[in-house]
Amino acid sequence: MREGEKKNTSQKMKKMFKNRWVFPAIYLMSAAILISGIIWYQLAGPEKEQVKGPKESAVDKGLFDQPAEEVNSSVEQMALPLKDEDKAVIKTNFYDEKASEKQQEAALVVYNNTYHPNTGIDYAAKDGKTFDVTAALSGKVVKVQENDALLGNVIVIEHTDGFVTNYQSVKDIKVAEGDQVSQGDVIAKAGKSLFNEKAGTHLHFEVRKDNVAINPLECFDKTVAAIEESIKPVQAEESTDQVTEESTDKTKEETTEQTEESSPGEEQDSSTIENKEDNSNS
Repeated sequence: MREGEKKNTSQKMKKMFKNRWVFPAIYLMSAAILISGIIWYQLAGPEKEQVKGPKESAVDKGLFDQPAEEVNSSVEQMALPLKDEDKAVIKTNFYDEKASEKQQEAALVVYNNTYHPNTGIDYAAKDGKTFDVTAALSGKVVKVQENDALLGNVIVIEHTDGFVTNYQSVKDIKVAEGDQVSQGDVIAKAGKSLFNEKAGTHLHFEVRKDNVAINPLECFDKTVAAIEESIKPVQAEESTDQVTEESTDKTKEETTEQTEESSPGEEQDSSTIENKEDNSNS
């Protein structure tokens, strides 16, 4: 009986596999099972990863929430405010009180028959033509002053720690107040000004910390932090000089007041002597 059953089963299997639809059906069933497994794994996968993944820390969140511009500007080194350094010359240098007399004379600007110490550096092209003016550091444009014939139009860019850069005697301005600019961005072209008409087509560039002008030559290739460290001794010395001057002036004022107070007494003494003499004569 068992041998007969085995033969019948074998014959049925052979007949079944002879049919053309059997193998495609097997393939389709296998593919359906495989696809179902993949879909199930994908749906279950993210939930597992979410459980196993590290939690976001407050430090990481704070770090990535910081504006990229602010982070970049803190490590940037101040660059020249123009693209082609080899094609530029300095027309008028920064007036440095510690420089030689000859250097100080060369750093004076004559306007309206009056000599003015130059509070920045005036750059011009060797061929006398205009050139692209670029941002020396990344920052925010806080002032754009056009139609200013005296200064030749002005752009002010604010940086970190109270530092700003001023770009005067410019034209074809390409930025507006509130714009964020990156270091090296073209913001204008060199122009002319009445204040330093002798310089021709030029850029007047200033660096200021808390509205105090700093020699730009001492700022190039330095970060804002390095510039701030380098000017601390100078600021301390100026503060000491100012205190000394104020103390000297105060001493002079006190001496003058004492002298004025003593004068009426002397007059009173002389008047008393005169009265005594009159009484004795009488």
